[in-house]
Amino acid sequence: MPVPTVETEAGAAVSGPCTAHLSEEHVMIKGLAISTVWVLDQDRAKEFYVDKLGLELRTDMTLGEGGMRWLTVGAKDQPDVVLTLMLPGGHSMDEESAAAIKTLISKGMLGAGVLATDDIQGDYEKLKARGVEFLQEPQERPYGTEAIFRDDSGNWFSFTQAKEGDLDLEKEWS
Repeated sequence: MPVPTVETEAGAAVSGPCTAHLSEEHVMIKGLAISTVWVLDQDRAKEFYVDKLGLELRTDMTLGEGGMRWLTVGAKDQPDVVLTLMLPGGHSMDEESAAAIKTLISKGMLGAGVLATDDIQGDYEKLKARGVEFLQEPQERPYGTEAIFRDDSGNWFSFTQAKEGDLDLEKEWS
């Protein structure tokens, strides 16, 4: 039985036994749009992400009277993706779960993701001068050069300049 090959909307050829349905229907997931970063104080987080990291403020509003605050930020060159800076708790979470998340945040146990740069050394110096707390200076990795910083709540981020080309599997993983 032949394996179907389908061209995606982006023009990539995809093949395999699970692709037969792709030629018949629309691909539903287009990409990541919103990612939640749990924070301990939204005002402090807004200041950190906008003033220190230089992200754009996208939304700052209260949903309904007495509702939750919807606070989003994003990179200027990536208009379709936002980070929502959320307080644990509210209507969608019980008190025990909210307390557990707050504890993990304050212990620095939550990694929120990877933020990309094309000038790791220069941007590292700028962010450090703005008061961003780095847990690791830029270091060479198989995938590029990475520094690690912590936000004002305790979440850590990888700050990475990707390596051009394939992974360098000979590079030490320290």
